[in-house]
Amino acid sequence: MNTDTLFRPFIHPKLELPNRIVMAPMTRQFSPGGIPDDSVCDYYRRRAEGEVGLVITEGTTVPHKAASSHVQIPRFHDEALEGWAKVVEEVHAAGGKIAPQLWHVGVIRKPGEGPYPDFQTVSPSGYLRPEKKVLEPLSTAEIDDLIAAYTQAAVNAKALGFDALELHGAHGYLIDNFFWEGTNVRDDEYGGSLVKRTQFAVAIIESIRAAIGEDFPIILRFSQWKQQDYDARLAQSPEELEQFVTPLSAAGVDLFHCSNRRFWDPEFEGSDLNLAGWVKKLTGKPTISVGSVGLTEEFIATYREGTAEVAGIDELITRMEADEFDLIAVGRALLANPDWPKLIRTGETDKIKTFSKDQLTELV
Repeated sequence: MNTDTLFRPFIHPKLELPNRIVMAPMTRQFSPGGIPDDSVCDYYRRRAEGEVGLVITEGTTVPHKAASSHVQIPRFHDEALEGWAKVVEEVHAAGGKIAPQLWHVGVIRKPGEGPYPDFQTVSPSGYLRPEKKVLEPLSTAEIDDLIAAYTQAAVNAKALGFDALELHGAHGYLIDNFFWEGTNVRDDEYGGSLVKRTQFAVAIIESIRAAIGEDFPIILRFSQWKQQDYDARLAQSPEELEQFVTPLSAAGVDLFHCSNRRFWDPEFEGSDLNLAGWVKKLTGKPTISVGSVGLTEEFIATYREGTAEVAGIDELITRMEADEFDLIAVGRALLANPDWPKLIRTGETDKIKTFSKDQLTELV
């Protein structure tokens, strides 16, 4: 198997990477009091040493009191920034590049969770999922505060020397709460149609652009599926997907990170293109694909007592050679093998270990 296509440099006016392999963001909850420590630095440095082209950090929360659902989730403000500065230094020293994933968990946060247990959880319309209202809708003033929180986190990312930033707009968290009609039933400028449901993210991106300039790369991660409903879809057709991604692209997204549970799944009938392939076709922007790379089972199965054995990457190589998408994010295979890219490049695939959910209990 010729893996050269994975190790071609990625050249973009705002971001150059030595290869096409990205470390997928994975929540780990190993930051004491929300502050990344030396073990977190070592964790990310090892992936850079293992030849990951771009490290995207675990979700790190914006400066808003309802952003986090656990005290061990890293923050991206106040005293936690010193810890992140060390992470950036370590990754750069190892020859890698790194982007923080800026995160607000939205309605997924249960009452009493996180570092500010008395602070109210937030949701665009108060819905946890379709027809289950658990909160009051956000006011426009509260929405403005949230936009400001994301903007400040982006300013922090640039100031700390990160190479890019990613906005977490997937999987049923806050930005995705606005995207999904199941949790956004607003009738103002932030809801009422597919395009209007993008406007919260558009406002965040435009505010960030105004604050950090045009040259700093912005990645947006989004998904059709939600943890509230694995069969949910934002767009039912290529035409609807184009309506969805066009305003986001125009607002200033440079790369789209398109989250699938299995990267080989076609997105719409009549085409083999996956979600990242369709977004690249519709926007002309580079895309990152993701989903069960190098493993036989998707992640949900492995969290439910399923097993994920090591799998080949022939399908991945075929799709990348066809230029379906530009970058591939690897998750669990990199938890089990910090040097997964190096083992692939050198052909030492017999050394690749399979993923076990037991590996989630420590930071290796």
